[in-house]
Amino acid sequence: MTKSFLRHPTVFMLFGATAAFCTYACMYAFRKGITAVTFEGLAFAGISYKIWLITAQVLGYAASKRIGVKVVSEMSPGRRAANILLFIGCAELALLGFALVPAPYNIIFLFLNGLPLGMVYGIMLGFLEGRRQTDALVAGLTASFIFASGFVKTVALTIRADWGVSEFWLPFVTGLLFVPPLLLAVYALTLLPPPTAEDRALRTERRPMDANERRAFVRNFGPGLVLLIASYVLLSAFRDFRDNFGPEILRDAGVENAGIFARTETLVAVGVLIVMALLQRVTNNFRAFMLLNGIMLAGGLLVGVSTWAYSTGLLSPGTWFLLTGLGLYMGYVPCNGLYFERLVAAFRYVSTVGFIVTLADWYGYLGSVAVLLYKNFGQASISFREFFVNGAYILSVVYGVLVILSFLYFRQRYRQEPVVAEPVA
Repeated sequence: MTKSFLRHPTVFMLFGATAAFCTYACMYAFRKGITAVTFEGLAFAGISYKIWLITAQVLGYAASKRIGVKVVSEMSPGRRAANILLFIGCAELALLGFALVPAPYNIIFLFLNGLPLGMVYGIMLGFLEGRRQTDALVAGLTASFIFASGFVKTVALTIRADWGVSEFWLPFVTGLLFVPPLLLAVYALTLLPPPTAEDRALRTERRPMDANERRAFVRNFGPGLVLLIASYVLLSAFRDFRDNFGPEILRDAGVENAGIFARTETLVAVGVLIVMALLQRVTNNFRAFMLLNGIMLAGGLLVGVSTWAYSTGLLSPGTWFLLTGLGLYMGYVPCNGLYFERLVAAFRYVSTVGFIVTLADWYGYLGSVAVLLYKNFGQASISFREFFVNGAYILSVVYGVLVILSFLYFRQRYRQEPVVAEPVA
């Protein structure tokens, strides 16, 4: 039964965004604790031990996305909450195995940690999509992984400094601390009522998709999806590199203060949250889609310009790290829900956004693995900072071209296949 206090649109929006934010922020504690430490001096087969760990986890995450293309797309609403808790619980058990088994034999547990977690985001989108307030709800969700990445790193480093927890036990202990708030946040998600008739009229009906429906969707929008996903692969790989090796990048740039992670990512989260939430005021879905493309292009440009300014001495390392994060998330956040939410609504295509986002994420994390391997084998002699700087310039140009081409495709399709008239606002 719908709780009476959730019948008010503003209350529903704030409650739903907060529940989504807290749930996914807690999930990050089971994934990102490993990135807070460097395992200095440890190597296996001549390769940095941390490179092995991050690669294993990202491979697990990528495999999870591939599995999730089916699992997330076909999941019924009643199974979402239980599966979120099940998947995160399995990830925490993997971290326990990582702590108990000596290195390097514990590397496999990072793969097992990533394997269930990659499906959580797509499942959560099912609670939020297809509503008038979806922009604000998804803004809350996506702001969580911007904020939580830095926050979890800071919490983990504080635990290690104050409690003396070893690097190997740190990921498990960090996750354990977030179990109570996770349970509360997931319960809050279960209180959200299903989309109303008005929601379905404005944003199109959403429902699970079987294999034939998924193939039909890809065939229908093939060229545009290929271009968009290619841009997302670049962005996701670069963003993941910054996220996983933030301590190393900043250390190479002369910044040692661990607290900078939480400060910079909180500022980025607030900025992106405001921009994305304001899109809720745009009721015309294709107009909102155009604005999202503009935000994505501006984000790619900001990455390149801020890196140039840092390289020429115009920006401090901390400000540069903040601005590259803002630019990356200006492109990354729309593709984690809102871009496809508005695309589906504009074309009145009955589907689920969780499928498209999970599909894009699968390729995105394969790109992350490729970047990790290239850094270690192709560019092993240069620092993390230098690799990041070089990548920023490439990303800024190639990403922009791909986004423009994908938008031109969808605009042409929209003009050729007029759909039901949309609100002007």
